[in-house]
Amino acid sequence: MWLRDDLRVSDNPALWAGIERGGSVVALFVLDEESPSIRPLGGAAKWWLHESLRSLEISLSDLGIPLVLRRGPAATVVADVVTEARATAVFWNRRYGAAEMAVDAILKTSLRAGGVEVQSFQASVLFEPWTIKTGKGTAYSVFTPFWRACRTGGEPRPPLAIPNHAPGHTARLDSDDLAQWGMQPTDPDWAAGLRTSWVPGEREAFARLRKFLSGNLEQYAQGRDFPAGQHTSRLSPHLRWGELSAHQVWHEVASIRTGLSPAATQGASKFLTELGWREFSWHVLFHFPALAESNWRSEFDEFPWSEAPHEQLRAWQRGRTGIPLVDAGMRELWNTGTMHNRVRMVAASFLTKNLLIDWRKGEQWFWDTLVDADAASNPLNWQWIAGSGADAAPYFRIFNPELQARKFDPHEAYIREHVPEYGSVDYPKPIVDLAESRREALAAYRYVIEQSSYGKDNTA
Repeated sequence: MWLRDDLRVSDNPALWAGIERGGSVVALFVLDEESPSIRPLGGAAKWWLHESLRSLEISLSDLGIPLVLRRGPAATVVADVVTEARATAVFWNRRYGAAEMAVDAILKTSLRAGGVEVQSFQASVLFEPWTIKTGKGTAYSVFTPFWRACRTGGEPRPPLAIPNHAPGHTARLDSDDLAQWGMQPTDPDWAAGLRTSWVPGEREAFARLRKFLSGNLEQYAQGRDFPAGQHTSRLSPHLRWGELSAHQVWHEVASIRTGLSPAATQGASKFLTELGWREFSWHVLFHFPALAESNWRSEFDEFPWSEAPHEQLRAWQRGRTGIPLVDAGMRELWNTGTMHNRVRMVAASFLTKNLLIDWRKGEQWFWDTLVDADAASNPLNWQWIAGSGADAAPYFRIFNPELQARKFDPHEAYIREHVPEYGSVDYPKPIVDLAESRREALAAYRYVIEQSSYGKDNTA
């Protein structure tokens, strides 16, 4: 079984297929940073992966299955391990990025040509991207009708249980030393805040899900927008690494919905809608593979991004912009590997609209610093804020960080938690005037719209 972003033993179709086929089973994880167009992981993601693999190794060992770690181009490494293990079958759960699917297709063809059985399974999304289409047979570009189509398309399959035991492979297979992969920072060790904030692994993922569902649904629909509260699920990194599946989340919510109060029912519905946004992200990526590099709306190729001084980008990255809510979010990100969703939108809007810095620079910074950065949600959300993406926010929607702070952090608890010098002489002055920069952003967006309309008129 070839593990990828499915680091769990429960609800793992590929694992079950290997066990049910009979014979011994070996689990393989490949750290692939060499295959063409494969995007190397960011620093925070590597930290999480290291910890998650340690946890997974224990879970697999309890089943009697060894975990083999290898590093290199996956097509070569998987083929080598198949030969060394004399494997007659290979199973994996599907991926949906173009580069990853290309690797999988090459392997599937070559292994089958050599007489090896190969099967892949649906495990990370609720619905396969090619199955949810508009009435015209095209992919959805707007979330609301997309999610409606998903909800009317039948229930997602029920999750699979944890296998009881499996005969582990007894051949002596070389495995890399996880520590030698260098995914834990040492000089300097910047991961102290990550270790304080998170416990990666499947066991923790399930505990966090059940704690959230038992105590947070009443306040979730409204409370999720207040960053100082504890109303969000904090499940995103567990879902990103597949320590928990979307199917498990869906059916755990379904199992408790009968008898919920009206407020909890509303919270459960909103929570599943957020799961749907994750689903939408992967479907968009499947149909538009260049999501992290190219504007989904091509008219934004003409957007006049500012050649802002490097100091402005650096100030944003380090939470030194002089805009308290933005700085609080960016420092939370640096210290913990995550940022409250409401504040993510504010920080991204400030970068792309008040500073007019290309959304790709923000996406790249989040890719390196988020423990939950994935190839679909990260760029889709950045393009949504910038206005260049699928179902994008209207161009004139520019989050005012001062108004957002007054509305969602009225007692400044979140700001003061992450910006302790706020209000003192040590806190920097704003690097940009919010009102003036808003006017400049609106002018830039109108330029793009006018250029687009002009081009359409000429074509007509």
